[in-house]
Amino acid sequence: MGLLELTALELGKQIKEKKVSVKEAVEASFSRIRESEETVHAFITLEEEKALKNAEEVQARIDAGVLSGPLAGVPMAVKDNICTEGMKTTCGSRILYNFVPAYSAQAVTNLKKAGAVIVGKTNMDEFAMGSTTETSWFGPTANPWNKKHVPGGSSGGSCAAVASGEVFYALGSDTGGSIRQPSSFCGVTGIKPTYGTVSRYGLIAYGSSLDQIGPVARDTADCAAVLEILASHDKKDSTSVPRKDYNFTEALTGEAKGMKIGIPSDYLGEGLDDEIRTAVLQGAELLKSQGAEVEFFDLGMVEYAIPAYYVIASAEASSNLSRFDGVKYGYRTGEYEDLHEMYKKSRSEGFGTEVKRRIMLGSFVLSSGYYDAYYLKALRTKALIKQAFDRAFEKYDIILGPAAPSTAPAMGESLCDPLKMYLGDIYTVSVNLAGLPGISVPCKTDEKGLPIGLQMIAGCFEEKKLFRAASAYEKARGRWELPISGCRPDKEGK
Repeated sequence: MGLLELTALELGKQIKEKKVSVKEAVEASFSRIRESEETVHAFITLEEEKALKNAEEVQARIDAGVLSGPLAGVPMAVKDNICTEGMKTTCGSRILYNFVPAYSAQAVTNLKKAGAVIVGKTNMDEFAMGSTTETSWFGPTANPWNKKHVPGGSSGGSCAAVASGEVFYALGSDTGGSIRQPSSFCGVTGIKPTYGTVSRYGLIAYGSSLDQIGPVARDTADCAAVLEILASHDKKDSTSVPRKDYNFTEALTGEAKGMKIGIPSDYLGEGLDDEIRTAVLQGAELLKSQGAEVEFFDLGMVEYAIPAYYVIASAEASSNLSRFDGVKYGYRTGEYEDLHEMYKKSRSEGFGTEVKRRIMLGSFVLSSGYYDAYYLKALRTKALIKQAFDRAFEKYDIILGPAAPSTAPAMGESLCDPLKMYLGDIYTVSVNLAGLPGISVPCKTDEKGLPIGLQMIAGCFEEKKLFRAASAYEKARGRWELPISGCRPDKEGK
């Protein structure tokens, strides 16, 4: 097995055992990046010189016994809406094309303390608004399994970077499925933790009540190990929740005996591709083989999730994005006569079409005369969705279903019909509305050779149940191969 085919934990072990140096691991990542980046375009910013210098520093701390964690020295990447001190953070937008933060997000700080080596910042839908990574001002990212298809979004760059072997794990952010959906499309594993588990300090906000940072990696064990580093209580984030137990890796038992798993009948109805329905049912059978009890049930409220989510997320976005005005940092228009015109032209030229659409929708639902009819009604619907999940988790440990209604669409398909793109989030947005943890695990490929993800959802702060069920599924499924080097080429053999 080649170096690039190792999981993050496998590489970390080899570094600890001095079979591989940190510098060798970083050089292998950049060698792979040079091979694939021209067609994949997973990154906005690459920092090879800084990464190699950091590799030497991390190696010295490992040799001195200062760093002993399982992921010390492993190359990784950060989504470009998570602040990194001294490294450009653009949110995939022209309006922040040259922004270099003076501080790092708490999640990044935690990773650096653990010895992570950041190779660069990954591409994303502009301000995390999109499901394909095509709305980025820096150009689209391609799916490593087939370059004519999208990687999903908005964390498509992070998922594509892991799937193509450019890095061993990456950070993403999930507002309505932005980790789980691209993980499904790219055949990698991604988890959205319970709201408040990972600090949002330094995450450039889209929807503040929905956003959550989480890891993308090659398997469940890697995700659990990364989440142990990321998760912490942060006084700088008022929504951060202190937890008594952050030992997620102890849940990787590989067995599901005694677990009760529910499959919502609502998730397997109209609009779901037959191949994905079959994959979910096959996944349920594999979990049964590991000792789980599986049954169908009616979840309810599913049809209201999309409208409630887009009203709330757009309302919060219109407020959060008001700070980008061309005054303090980022893009400023070249010609203007007064302050008002400078605001107007800077925002008009700096924001892309999808961002403008959501700002306008958010401003509308918050406006006088429509606030009660739309925004408050959406908040009440959000509460009802949370209650529906609470009732389900009184009976089930895990809710099982698809991560997306189809596999990755071809480039350009989704942007032609924004409403269709929004409806593609039907299986993921409820998790964010209810603040729940959810994970996408690759299960098989469709007839086109594109990956299908299996989504598992647990109750609030029940990540251990997620990791237990996911590890049991992986044990029954077997090792998953990614399109790295000669492992598994895309449909065209590229």
